[in-house]
Amino acid sequence: MSELADRLAALEARVAALESAGATAESDPPPSTGGAVGYSGDVHLAGDVSWSISYSPDGVLGLPPERSVEVLAALGHPVRFAIVRALLRGPMSATALQDTVDASSAGRLYHHLKALTGARIVDQHARGDYRLAPSTVVPALVLMLASADIAGEVR
Repeated sequence: MSELADRLAALEARVAALESAGATAESDPPPSTGGAVGYSGDVHLAGDVSWSISYSPDGVLGLPPERSVEVLAALGHPVRFAIVRALLRGPMSATALQDTVDASSAGRLYHHLKALTGARIVDQHARGDYRLAPSTVVPALVLMLASADIAGEVR
């Protein structure tokens, strides 16, 4: 019986070793995916803007989501999307924006502008004048293009 007890003990030791190795592997971070993702642009709308950024996929997945979600939520309303499209052509007054995007009232327009300025998409350039910061132009266009691509609008 001693031989059987020895074999059972050895088997239990091997199972324990395998289980602990599996637990360590599960707690280790996933291997790096490698590669790069990015975007760039050289835009001549209301002014000349060049922008380029490249990130590793792991770096993108490691970015904190809170501000990104705020930006996406701000752009997720049709009136706000229209405001950004209008401002890509150049700075506009609140009055011109209200006429351009068919905002129902000045109060509603300012509500949407507050969301866009809070998300750092739109800047209030001067009293009543709004614009996109130059560093926002290419990323805003890329977001518009990427969303249209996901929607199947671009081919």
